[in-house]
Amino acid sequence: MKRLIDIVIASLAIILLLPIFIIVAFKVRKHLGSPVFFYQERPGKDTKIFKMIKFRSMLDAVDKNGNPLPDAKRITPFGHKLRSTSLDEMPQLINVLKGDMSIVGPRPQMKEFLDHYTPEQMRRHEVKPGMTGLAQVSGRNNLSWEEKFELDVQYVETQSMWLDFKIMFKTVKVMITKEGINAPDQEVGATRFSSQGSSNIKTGSK
Repeated sequence: MKRLIDIVIASLAIILLLPIFIIVAFKVRKHLGSPVFFYQERPGKDTKIFKMIKFRSMLDAVDKNGNPLPDAKRITPFGHKLRSTSLDEMPQLINVLKGDMSIVGPRPQMKEFLDHYTPEQMRRHEVKPGMTGLAQVSGRNNLSWEEKFELDVQYVETQSMWLDFKIMFKTVKVMITKEGINAPDQEVGATRFSSQGSSNIKTGSK
């Protein structure tokens, strides 16, 4: 039933949002150039790696050695605005149709996180990752990583269709009010989490 609802909602959303999809793609091309889409490997259900699709929000700027510059130096005002509206996440509807993701579930984090999860936190991979989840409607970036992972596991333990619809409804409210977007972006926090190592972070201890 959950898979059927995912397909129906994702299909309807793509049809209804197609004009916005086209406008955003045009603006990304205008402000950031090609390619319009950004693909990144993320762990899904049972930690199976898939390519998550997003609208590109950063420049491809590199240093003299060819390494990408820090996110803060590559993201543009346009890219920041795109992220704040969550419109950069729209292409993940394609991931939902492909079966990589669900509409609701724990947000797919960077694969570098896998080495830092506790056994309890690894349970977030018992279900498909989602475009939105319990953590995203409970504080979003205002939450610590430990709190996010606790909510992800809570979703795994209590998931139901009623809870999914409740999270969907709250997601619309969060997008309109922009609650929790003033904290550091997920990409920046993820890089910091994975670079510090499990010995220095409570949520990453094994």
